[in-house]
Amino acid sequence: MQPKDGSSRSPLWSEEFSVHGAEDAYVLRRQFTKFLVLTSFGMLVGNAWIWVRSLLATAHPQYPEMVIGRTAELAAGSVKMFRYPTANDPAILVRRTDGGLAAFSQKCTHLSCAVYYAAERNRLECPCHEGYFSAESGRVLQGPPPRPLPRIRIEARGEFIVARGFELQEGA
Repeated sequence: MQPKDGSSRSPLWSEEFSVHGAEDAYVLRRQFTKFLVLTSFGMLVGNAWIWVRSLLATAHPQYPEMVIGRTAELAAGSVKMFRYPTANDPAILVRRTDGGLAAFSQKCTHLSCAVYYAAERNRLECPCHEGYFSAESGRVLQGPPPRPLPRIRIEARGEFIVARGFELQEGA
């Protein structure tokens, strides 16, 4: 169909709906190579950024000392919830049935569910996936958690219990 003015222009529908549409789906070697080069460069820059950040990071973070309770307020087999080292980090202080004190992060190392102390079994339990931790050391007793609970270093100063940072543990 020729336009009325006599020009040899192709009809409008053939410009908008190409007859050669199947050929447009193919990727040329040049386009593919350009994509690979740009992606590789992006990954190189990302890895370099991670490497530089790791070089500039401090080796040992400094944790604040914080009073978390009084020794007299915890009976044998009881717990006290607190937040350490920040207000967004739940923790649990346990006075075991034998009278010993231990403090741990309250987040399970599997999927960050809250752990609770079971005094009758003297262990910390995660109800989400039946993960169990030792109340003495925080090591995994059973279940899917991949590593022990982070143990908070505590000490008694007179009548107060003070948190002083985290202990390095095996398997952590």
